[in-house]
Amino acid sequence: MNNIKSEFTIKDLENFSGIKAHTIRIWEKRYNILKPNRSESNIRYYNINNLQKLLNVALLNANGLKISKIAALPDSKLKACVREIVAKNGVDTQASNSLKLSMLNFDENLFNVTYNNLIAQSSLRTVFKDVFLPFLNEIGLLWQVNSITPAHEHFISNLVKQKIHINIERLQLSSPTNYDKVFVLYLPMNEIHELGLLYLHFELLLHGYQSIYLGQSVPVDNLNDIQKVYNNICFISYLTVEPSRVTLEEYIEEVNSKVLLDTNSELWLLGRKLNEIENEITFLNVKTFENMDFLLKEL
Repeated sequence: MNNIKSEFTIKDLENFSGIKAHTIRIWEKRYNILKPNRSESNIRYYNINNLQKLLNVALLNANGLKISKIAALPDSKLKACVREIVAKNGVDTQASNSLKLSMLNFDENLFNVTYNNLIAQSSLRTVFKDVFLPFLNEIGLLWQVNSITPAHEHFISNLVKQKIHINIERLQLSSPTNYDKVFVLYLPMNEIHELGLLYLHFELLLHGYQSIYLGQSVPVDNLNDIQKVYNNICFISYLTVEPSRVTLEEYIEEVNSKVLLDTNSELWLLGRKLNEIENEITFLNVKTFENMDFLLKEL
């Protein structure tokens, strides 16, 4: 239990809930929504129960309930109202809050309950795009402002990976039905952010393609080993923080000269690193995609 973050600043509460700090203070003073503790130097700090209540209050307020009415609800009724909204609007309405609490408490059981409720109503595709992707983007921001630690991010990311792997294994029980291209998915050296690429692997298998997943930190030269076995390869890489030692244009030039030249192979790229491209990519066998949806439409 020593690993659990149990004290939060008002800035942490703002980051998690999206409710501005000054609004939280007003709600405290006027409606007694939260009851913070105080340090010896008289600085407010909040426990996990405060955070959970604020997340529930924020959900109700976002769904049209006035804060004065929410404040009048006893805790049991407040939670019941949250359950009613979740039942009416879909479990994903509350899923982000549940995932945050799961992450903060390193609570794998809460994560699994949340995931199972989601998947009972929707496909993995819907859950990943509508719940996991926005949530993962949000926790990236929470990490940047020190509201969570890398341990929190790694914990929840690995649980998401587990669910994608389970669905990939189910698809791999069937043989490919589309042999137009062989897709090879990899990340450049020192790139470890593989969730987006792993999900693309799932989508390619779902579309019936043969998809070969190489994963993290693959040297460019190693891509040639695949071409000794397969023709008409489409390499896909998801660039988040790498390459960092050379420009992206230089990296693309290296892949083109060492792997793609005089072949039928292609290179498809996506990820936020593409924002660093200054000049138009002129190689005919290299394509860039603004996001995953654009790439999937190309299939």
